[in-house]
Amino acid sequence: MNVLSLFDGISWGQLALVKSGIKYKNYYACEIDKHAIKVTQANFPKTIQMGDITKWRDWDLDLSSIDLIFAGFPCQAWSIAGNKLGTDDPRGELALVLLEILKEIRRLNPKVKFL
Repeated sequence: MNVLSLFDGISWGQLALVKSGIKYKNYYACEIDKHAIKVTQANFPKTIQMGDITKWRDWDLDLSSIDLIFAGFPCQAWSIAGNKLGTDDPRGELALVLLEILKEIRRLNPKVKFL
């Protein structure tokens, strides 16, 4: 199984897979926070870092090979912390990028699972 984690953070999705005994072949992580990436790589050194999700069209990755997608986007844009600006906040626009990626992967692999 190949996993793509959007907004990976410190790779809690990967930890959940390991703790659940779910085997996976490759774990692709999209994260831009250098501290979160450092924690992920310390705990899961085989993690393949993809970087910024807004650059997804440039990834060297066969999207049809993705079996499972984890995603949790920055939610501040919809909260008081972000003045409830939604997609008028650049962080809110990232939800739309997530949906573009999901749509493309589903087109290539209709059996992909999404959490």
